[in-house]
Amino acid sequence: MQLEVIGVGGAGCRIADAIVARESEQYRFVGDAFAFDTDVESAATLEAIPEEYRHRFGDTIDEGLNGNLDRGLEVGEEYVDELGRVLDQGRPSTADAFLLTVGLGGATGSGAVPHLIPRLQTVYDKPVYVLATLPAKSELSADDTVGIERPAAAGSSVEVDVGETRPLAEENAVRTLKLLDGLANAVICFDNESWLHTDENLVEARDRLNRDLATRVEALFGAGAAGDGDVAETVIDASDLARILDSTDETVVATLGYGHQNVETDDGGSRFGLGLIPTESSVDTTEAVSAVETTINKALHGKLTLECERANVNRAMVVVGGPPDWLNRKAIADGRRTVQSATGSAEILGGDAPRPDSDHVFTVVLLAGLESVDRLESLWRSRR
Repeated sequence: MQLEVIGVGGAGCRIADAIVARESEQYRFVGDAFAFDTDVESAATLEAIPEEYRHRFGDTIDEGLNGNLDRGLEVGEEYVDELGRVLDQGRPSTADAFLLTVGLGGATGSGAVPHLIPRLQTVYDKPVYVLATLPAKSELSADDTVGIERPAAAGSSVEVDVGETRPLAEENAVRTLKLLDGLANAVICFDNESWLHTDENLVEARDRLNRDLATRVEALFGAGAAGDGDVAETVIDASDLARILDSTDETVVATLGYGHQNVETDDGGSRFGLGLIPTESSVDTTEAVSAVETTINKALHGKLTLECERANVNRAMVVVGGPPDWLNRKAIADGRRTVQSATGSAEILGGDAPRPDSDHVFTVVLLAGLESVDRLESLWRSRR
């Protein structure tokens, strides 16, 4: 499938940039990627999104919105048509879906995204998925303000606070989630708080967290991308993702799990030359089954982007990828049954993603229609 990836606000733009950086040249799934921000200096730090697709909006704003969501919503409404015209520089009409990336604790992304979603749905009639980060508690207050340097637009440096605080972050997150409910087709959540190491703050960790998130996004949305000669047993396409992520009466909340295992990639010589002559696989069946089972269990029972009770999941998707000889069909089918048994999902889809040049087997699990999520309920309670 082809995604239009749109990062909005500082955090959203960095996430979109990480997704583009993670994308393989051979397995392309990003049609175009845009970065929309009110902060020129923040946008200047991006590396993978082309400069011509980075757009600063909000002419009267000099240094962001400082967490003022009401002002952010005003700015978002005022500039939504301008952002739409910028998107026309790309190929939005050919996209299978839109992926908006945003940090829910801020004001720029949280203010613009609720206005951008209905515009995209009206003009293009395609699903709009939101990839949203929940704020870490360390953003609310901090004792340390140790300075670090980041590049600025003119090549000089700007000092920012490692312990930068955003006291309105949780309130903004709750308000934005309420605004997104009924607008976005789905919100895939990433909980910054649960992914931080002990004594680590968000500014120190955000590059690592963005890479981890981008890996999961690429594994899921890039599953249907095929290189030359790669043939999946079960191809995942946009309609499959829509079956899991779309709902007729509500915005779906979703989370991602991921696991991988390095494997020996010696395939008996089929990589030599053009690979036109079939060769017998040298992969031991028992080892292949074990690798698939291990990665599925890691993805299902390991750390999720948003922790939830596995039994409280309505729908799920399982994608297993890696060197073709390691993708044991029976193990993949058994893994789908394992996920269905653990979640009790009414609907579960699965597929495979052959990657001949890969040196590891991976599994990504998409869990959707989450119910009774402790982290979200805690946010609701804290803002009452």
